[in-house]
Amino acid sequence: MSAVVTQPVAPTLRLDPWLAGSALALALLGLVMVASASITMADRVFDQPFHYLLRQLVYLGLGGLAAAFCVLMPLRAWEQASPLLLTVAALLLVAVLLPGIGHEVNGATRWLRMGIFNLQASEPARLLILLYLCSYVARRRDALEAGFKGLLFPLVIVTAAGTLLMLQPDFGATVVLFATATSVLFVGGMRLGYLLVMGVAGFASLGLLVLTSEYRMRRLTAFLDPWADPWNSGFQLTQSLIAIGRGEWFGVGLGGSVQKLFYLPEAHTDFVFAVFAEEFGLLGVFLMIALFTVLLWRAFAISAAAAAAGRVFAACLAFGIGTSIGLQAFINIAVNMGLLPTKGLTLPLVSYGGSSLLVTAAAIGLLLRIHYELSADGYAGRRAARASR
Repeated sequence: MSAVVTQPVAPTLRLDPWLAGSALALALLGLVMVASASITMADRVFDQPFHYLLRQLVYLGLGGLAAAFCVLMPLRAWEQASPLLLTVAALLLVAVLLPGIGHEVNGATRWLRMGIFNLQASEPARLLILLYLCSYVARRRDALEAGFKGLLFPLVIVTAAGTLLMLQPDFGATVVLFATATSVLFVGGMRLGYLLVMGVAGFASLGLLVLTSEYRMRRLTAFLDPWADPWNSGFQLTQSLIAIGRGEWFGVGLGGSVQKLFYLPEAHTDFVFAVFAEEFGLLGVFLMIALFTVLLWRAFAISAAAAAAGRVFAACLAFGIGTSIGLQAFINIAVNMGLLPTKGLTLPLVSYGGSSLLVTAAAIGLLLRIHYELSADGYAGRRAARASR
């Protein structure tokens, strides 16, 4: 009887179940909360209670397509295209400031009109800049580790991008960009001393911006004592705190929020967390934070695995995406709880907004691609080991 030789089967496209599951759970939770938080306002403004929910469903579908595209695109292609991606980011940040092109909302010029969809330029620009910085670290890691000369070019890029963001103005996006870029450069080989210098310089610059801007100073004073003027400068924060307090342990139930009824401004965007805490209580808050924790755990675990495999670009990209999503979620929740001044940052995957949802979904797709390529590398290594026996 002849022996039957079985050939190892090539790996199929396997997705990280914890990463994909936590991201999908947050997105679905976001759909529920956008519907609940916006239903009254949508009915009054558009005579359609589910106006924002339907749009969020469209954004989620487009986000799924963006994630699928990123999963199917090899990382090598992103790395090779990084100079072009940096150019696109610069064009977006400049175009939004041009008269007649940038669209102003509430005193800030952050959006580009694209038919029925408004694109917030800072969202894709930050991800594109991150892709370039990761490719720079992969190409110039020796120079980055050697001294300040290798650090100069990425610092110029980040500073220029931050300046363009502040001209919009978008203080929150600037903070996230600088923090993410610094973390990527540090894990890529930047010396600890330079990290400390950049941290001090960054805090000093942000402090100077606050001290020299009257409206930012008002935000700071309102944040420190919102109850001193609860019907004016402190109104948004006091309403958020009332909503969170009403939730207690188990919440008032889905749809039972009172603060979303024209009391809490931006209830379905920046302050959706407060409505969620009111309706689902502390137990629900723990669940949401647990989902974000799982997502970040997988991002940093994928980064560590890529670093162990010697894939510098993938390691830096996974670390940068995890840092960006985690920092934005932390800032949004902290603002809702009165721990930080208002920044205008959405809660990733949960808040209403096409730009944020599309870009975050694309970032999740990149993480899933990194995980897939690492799995494929592991398969190839095991096959080579079998062949050598």
